[in-house]
Amino acid sequence: MKKLIIALMLFATPMLSMGAASPVPLDDADVDLSDKESLQRGFKYFVNYCLSCHSAKYQRFERTANDLGLTFEDVKQNLMFTADKIGSTMDIAMTDKDANIFFGVTPPDLSLTTRSRGPDWVYTYMRSFYLDDSKPMGINNTVFPDVGMPHALWELQGWQEARFKKSENGQMKFEKFELVKAGSMTPEEYDAAMRDLVNFMTYLGDPSQMERKALGVKVILFLLVLFVLSYLLKKEYWKDIH
Repeated sequence: MKKLIIALMLFATPMLSMGAASPVPLDDADVDLSDKESLQRGFKYFVNYCLSCHSAKYQRFERTANDLGLTFEDVKQNLMFTADKIGSTMDIAMTDKDANIFFGVTPPDLSLTTRSRGPDWVYTYMRSFYLDDSKPMGINNTVFPDVGMPHALWELQGWQEARFKKSENGQMKFEKFELVKAGSMTPEEYDAAMRDLVNFMTYLGDPSQMERKALGVKVILFLLVLFVLSYLLKKEYWKDIH
């Protein structure tokens, strides 16, 4: 019994930590890994806005092209900016040493971010940058306060300000965002783009997920057929035994 309680506590701890990771409610990313068009758009946003600083070194361009229904030529011409060979991993040209000089820290690899943080966290985070003059870069984030990352997609979203109100215990509580400078996308278009990006990052964290689920359905169907045949066989063996 004691071992069971310890096992349940160990199982629950990661979920509790994920739930407490954000100081604000998280929005639903509505991830759909069967939507290849969304994954393709997310791939485009990822290589254009994320892959210059953040690597995804556990994934290869070749595997991504095959899974997303893209030709190698399309990927080479339009989506490969950090490598020459289709079999290369999605790494970056910037070294850790240079990253420390430029940013004071090495930007983390994004291969497993949605697995560690959760898709909803990443989706909400990418939409929660706001202007904050008290910070060195002039921006902050309600999901990740005092974030050190600049708002790389500000040209798409524009700039927004956060409105806070004082709660009953005297602390300032986030209320809403107000767009003060429009980007190239409407808020609805930007939200859709971030869904595509998070969808791709979710695929990135477990590329074989859809294949594994499809195989799981086939295995269950096989077991159901085997169960029926086994039951009929058992009845045949035991029909003369009373």
